[in-house]
Amino acid sequence: MQRGRTTERAAVQVLRPGHTCWRIEQADRLALIIDAADYFRAVRSAMLKAQHSILMIGWDFDTRIELDPTDGTGEYPRRLGAFLTWLAETKPGLHINILKWDLGMVKALWRGTTIFRVAQWALHERITFKLDSAHPPGAAQHHKIVVIDDAVAFCGGIDMTGDRWDTSEHLDDDPRRRRPFTRRAYGPWHDATTAASGAAAKALGDYARERWRRASGQVLVPPPAGSDPWPEGLHVDMADVAVAIARTIPAYNTQKEVREVEALYVTAIASARRSVYLESQYFASRVIAEAIAKRLGEPDGPEFVIINPDSAEGWLEEELMGSARARLLAMLGRSDCFKRLRVYTPVTEGGQPIYVHAKIMIVDDRLLRVGSSNLNNRSMGYDTECDLALEADNDTHLSRTIQGFRARLLAEHLGTSAEQVATIVSERQSLIAAIEQLSGSGRSLRPFVPPQINDAEKELADHEVLDPERPRSLWHSLPWHRPLIFR
Repeated sequence: MQRGRTTERAAVQVLRPGHTCWRIEQADRLALIIDAADYFRAVRSAMLKAQHSILMIGWDFDTRIELDPTDGTGEYPRRLGAFLTWLAETKPGLHINILKWDLGMVKALWRGTTIFRVAQWALHERITFKLDSAHPPGAAQHHKIVVIDDAVAFCGGIDMTGDRWDTSEHLDDDPRRRRPFTRRAYGPWHDATTAASGAAAKALGDYARERWRRASGQVLVPPPAGSDPWPEGLHVDMADVAVAIARTIPAYNTQKEVREVEALYVTAIASARRSVYLESQYFASRVIAEAIAKRLGEPDGPEFVIINPDSAEGWLEEELMGSARARLLAMLGRSDCFKRLRVYTPVTEGGQPIYVHAKIMIVDDRLLRVGSSNLNNRSMGYDTECDLALEADNDTHLSRTIQGFRARLLAEHLGTSAEQVATIVSERQSLIAAIEQLSGSGRSLRPFVPPQINDAEKELADHEVLDPERPRSLWHSLPWHRPLIFR
């Protein structure tokens, strides 16, 4: 029971193929990976074991990044581009296919040696690099998927690009956090992804190959079975678990619109009994905010804890997404008559904001979702997204794993141990009460206070400029259709 609550909402089956997800498949092993240092190390280990195929589908890939800045062995190239070339040359049976969002390539052309690496790949018979333009104008192919031999797949929120590598310590001044080429330092970065093996990995391979076909017109043949490229040292959090795959695909040419991600968010929020824990780069989705507002108005509704960055990356993103966040949080504040909503931003030991790029939802101890989709309009119906989700039902072991993952996340943010977090949450029977008890100086979660926004920024937020829900709405949301913006 939570803070005097006397009723419990009946359990609802959230994961339903054809509605809140595409498919549900078994994963022999599943790992929950927090932060890019561990992810880059794991994906490199899995690639070293690849026998037949590496299929990479992503918003961005930077060939210059070091997969493990701490590795000084020199056994193989440290930078992503050179490492993939080396793999193809040393493994005669290995084929590598890389699909990158086409508009993101414009920025990549200015990345020093990137264009030369791509040109080198173009001459290699077993490395194929393609640009994905199979999307509406202005939309993004936002996936972060790597599939190896159809036996192990990574899917989540971490891009294999610059400014992503960081450890879970999120030190104020980590000399290893350097941009490729310029070697300029960047700030602490929090992120998350998953690794799955078995039928779930094969399903992600099917999805990635279909995306490749739509983008390139080429059909990739699935690799033969028998490989086991599970990364060395990667802890298995769950074994033999059902994994759901949820997608967002915008309508484009003959492709019908798919909004499984949105349906999953809304259904999961409606099913919550005690708490909803969310981590996201943005908070700008009108649909999600309305679903939360409805639950906040219930006397016995759940708590909502949202972990957001202090501000978006860059001036334009902050103007657009920050304004939308301020407007939605003001609306939720009016709905939160029982004071069950908190929005926090994590900070380092020295008080420096940690950028939150993870995309996570945990509902009670029953449902876990990790993927590429943000809490913004684009992720609901305009960009392509892919999330993985698990539902515990009556599986007490899975429930404990979900609880443990939430404790790991909060322990990282609060500078304490997962055991301490679990103990305080159990004692207080409230996520909010536990966070407030454990918060303090140094490494901690601090309440986010939305800034005041002016009339032009309100106009940007209200009309979803560059963050539309559907492709058809983008043109009419552009600034020249809104004279108030220029006042």
